[in-house]
Amino acid sequence: MQSQRAGNALAAFSFVLWGLLPLYYQYLPQANINDLLALRIVFSVPCMFLICMMLRQPLPKLAELLKDKRSLVMAFIAGLIMCVSWYAFTWAMTHGQVLAASLGFFINPLFAIALAVFFLKERLSHAQVMAVILGILGIGYQVWHYGELPWISLIMGSFFALYGLCKKNIRFDAMTSVTLEAALLAPLAIGFLAWTYIDGTSTALYADSSTLMLYIGSAPVTLAPLVFFALAINRTSLTMVGLMQYIEPSLQFILAVVLFNEVFDGVKAVSFGFIWLGLILCTLEAVLRMVKRRKRMQTS
Repeated sequence: MQSQRAGNALAAFSFVLWGLLPLYYQYLPQANINDLLALRIVFSVPCMFLICMMLRQPLPKLAELLKDKRSLVMAFIAGLIMCVSWYAFTWAMTHGQVLAASLGFFINPLFAIALAVFFLKERLSHAQVMAVILGILGIGYQVWHYGELPWISLIMGSFFALYGLCKKNIRFDAMTSVTLEAALLAPLAIGFLAWTYIDGTSTALYADSSTLMLYIGSAPVTLAPLVFFALAINRTSLTMVGLMQYIEPSLQFILAVVLFNEVFDGVKAVSFGFIWLGLILCTLEAVLRMVKRRKRMQTS
């Protein structure tokens, strides 16, 4: 029981850290997203090695990794997919679009449900069907009024769901997988940084030291919640993780509206309302299942 409580606390803390990330990116307004992503990838590698040392979790040797080439390939693909999601996320964070990022994470479970149906042949419950329909109505309402799709939100939500699907096909543990995703992409990131430095077009590498450190700091800042999440996942249930994942976009929503004064008009209120209603239905269904499961365990 204590282990599960610790897992719940770690999971909640990880989502709180993710939710507060916009506060960090406010120090990098109009940042060069290419430089930011490349530096994050490069410095994620030493950060992950340091974290593994602190947690006393040795990474597998190269020979062991090469035995599972499928997982290596999937780790590389997962890293590329995550780059797209992070690119959209960091652009939103640094260009006054925190509300769009919040929407992206709110609709992510709907994309995950769709992928589970198409690729894993899972069957939807009634609540999940309603959530998908309400999500489509919410996005459709925005398109109808604004005349354009919320591209940033859709890219974030869909690619993060694809990332989760790829992770299901990686047989390495969570810490090894995250380290590999960065390590496999690091040569590409280093090549890009070298090219922009020689070409003289790099914003970050020619910036003052404090700005450069903020770019580099994006690696540990974004890895910290991931580590706490990895520590939590084996100590708590996936149901609890699923229920707590809405902490992140909720905090981002509050920061966007209250602190950053982003516009939350009637159209967005209706759109978010449809999506929230669908998520509430799924949450209630998950809670009822958890309560029934506990009752069966107590009676058996």
